[in-house]
Order: sequence, then C-alpha cells, then structure tokens
Amino acid sequence: MRAIWKGAITFGLVNVPIKVYSATEDHDISLHQVHDADGGRIRYQRRCEVCGKVVDYAHIDKAYDDGNTTVVLTEDDLKSLPEERSREIEVVEFVPSAQVDPIMFDRSYFLEPDKTAVKAYALLRRALADTDRTAVVQFSLRQKTRLGALRVRDKVLMLQSLLWDDEVREAGFPSLDEDVRVSAKEAEMASSLVENMSADFAPEKFSDDYQAQLRELIAAKLEQGDALDTAATFGEEDAGEPEGGQVVDLMDALRRSVAEAKERRGDGAAQPAGTKAAAKAPAKQAAKKTAKKTTKAATKKTTAKKAGTTKKATAKKSATRRSA
Repeated sequence: MRAIWKGAITFGLVNVPIKVYSATEDHDISLHQVHDADGGRIRYQRRCEVCGKVVDYAHIDKAYDDGNTTVVLTEDDLKSLPEERSREIEVVEFVPSAQVDPIMFDRSYFLEPDKTAVKAYALLRRALADTDRTAVVQFSLRQKTRLGALRVRDKVLMLQSLLWDDEVREAGFPSLDEDVRVSAKEAEMASSLVENMSADFAPEKFSDDYQAQLRELIAAKLEQGDALDTAATFGEEDAGEPEGGQVVDLMDALRRSVAEAKERRGDGAAQPAGTKAAAKAPAKQAAKKTAKKTTKAATKKTTAKKAGTTKKATAKKSATRRSA
C-alpha cells in the first residue's frame, strides 16, 4: 500500500507521527461509454465557455459563484489557508464507542506509526481498547476540514472520517407518526423469526453477484466473437494511443491554431479533398498495424473472424479513393 498522507496524532502533550493509508478498495469492473451505432468512444472535454478552447487540468482553478459575481480561487489561495497546511489529527475528546452512530461513518483509513513512535502508538491503542472508547478527532485532508473517529481494529488504529451533524438528514416520514398496534402474538412471531435467523456476521460468506455475472457476460461475448478491436473504437487522430484524451486535445488545439494563422494571413481557402485523403492514408495504415500488434491473445478468435471483413472494407476504401 502507498501512504496518501503523513501527519501526527496529538492528544495532550503526546505526539504520534503516523502515515495514512486507504483501508478500502473498489473491485468493480470499469466500464466506459460508447456510441451504440459504431462502438466509438464517448469523450467529455473540459471546454472553456468564454474562449471555446479545451483546457488542461494544469490551467483549471476553482471558483465560487453567488449568482451575480464569481470569485476565482487559485491553488496558492487554497494552500494559504491555515487548516489546509495543518498536518495534525487532533484528539478533541474520548467518547463511549456505542455513542458514535454508524450513519456518520464516511471513509476508512489505516494508520501506521513512524518508527520513532511505535510505543506511543501502542499506548494509545491499548488505552482505547481497555476503556472501550473512541477518540473524536479533527483534521484536514484534501482541502477539507474533517471530523473523525479514531478506534482500534485488531492491532491497527483506524481513522474513520465522519459526516458533520448537519449532513445527516432527518427521516421525516408522516407514516412513522401513525399509531400502529402490534399484538402480543405478532411480536412473539417476529422475535421467533429473528431468533431462528440469528448468526454471527461473517463477511467472507457474501459476494458481489452482479460483478460476477458481469464478468461471465463479458467472457461469453468474447467467446462468441461479439467484440471489437479496441483501436477501432478510437477516432483517427488517437488510434492506438492510450486513453486519456490528450491526443484529441492536442489535435484540436493544432487545428484551431492553423485556422487562426490562415485567417490572419488571409489564406482561408479549403484544401482539396484529394489532398486531405492522401494525407490521412499513411496515418490510417499505421494505426491499423498498431492495432494488429496490440490485439490481445484472448481475442484471437474474434480477430480471425473479422479478418476477411476488414480486408474487404480496406479494398473498398482504396478503390473509392482511386476513383475520387
């Protein structure tokens, strides 16, 4: 695991340097959007509404809009805030663990002690375990001041960020205020059902059935040859390039620059169609070669089925260009 943050737990005069790690991870299959007609990738661009240009993350600031005016906040502005610079997980108080409502739990992190703080770390861990208390803490992470719960899990101290009190909604449903009468027999039967279904919680018994079925569906489609070469889902400009949109953004910027340069010198005449087609031909051939080299072993069957179709399509395009 890689530490996402470094700081120190502080309580009283005790300072415990630690490293923070994400305690959970996502195993969901990553899916992206494509056009249903041809399987082409759907891309979203960060385009400025004033100049119309696609903007890189390096040139994006944050801003507050009150409806009439906009206040731009640069990265340096945000870093200048005292809380943003703080590297302390400050213990505010120790509360009975049962009093922390699970609905307030947000994200979970493991805390690893620095080599010089192993004893202080162990002392805090033992004190929390022996007293069955949870340390309520405040800290800053990723440009937010956060409330947290510091507790023990096996041998490690865990930090769980908490929602603020006003972020938890009230369950104001009218039906909850109705006077519902439950007979003694109904209550007894319900308790009996709960008793018969009681067990110790074992999370390893449960699995994500949807993700398993999704993997089976993808495998079945690959087996049946119902797949596309990944390179074919990209546009001509970025065929064979890694996903991320950088090539598309660069080509867009270049096109705009050329158009503006031509407009300045009064040379706005369109290039003949034959010239454009001839210029694109080498790029297309190179993209096809790259796509063939990067096709995975798992899709060999699919590639073989489509080989004949691809050759016919290429011959047809070549004939069309020659006739043009």
